[in-house]
Amino acid sequence: MGSGKGEDVDKMRTACEKTRAAFPDMQVASGEMQFDAAVAPRVAKNKCPDDPVAGHANTFIFPDINAGNIGYKIAQRLGNFDAYGPILLGLNAPINDLSRGCNGQEAYSMAIITASLC
Repeated sequence: MGSGKGEDVDKMRTACEKTRAAFPDMQVASGEMQFDAAVAPRVAKNKCPDDPVAGHANTFIFPDINAGNIGYKIAQRLGNFDAYGPILLGLNAPINDLSRGCNGQEAYSMAIITASLC
């Protein structure tokens, strides 16, 4: 679909295929997509005109933890959002983690989230 090639691109294509197979009624991207094509309708018309979610995607899958971390920190800082997580589930006791860059409100809120898991 896109112009990229390589292991990360293949990983994204496989993730899209598996998601479509598991959730056939859900609109899922045809494959890997650059962020501008995913969120900007004008760009999507040029880069991936036949994709069902191009231009209005609302969920993003990153190829690895490093890319995901970059993406969430860009959204957090440029959007002036609070960030919570990771929130770990399924353990014997609630445990969560904070970014070293978190602010006081984020630390307080994460403590409330963790306590609510008790």
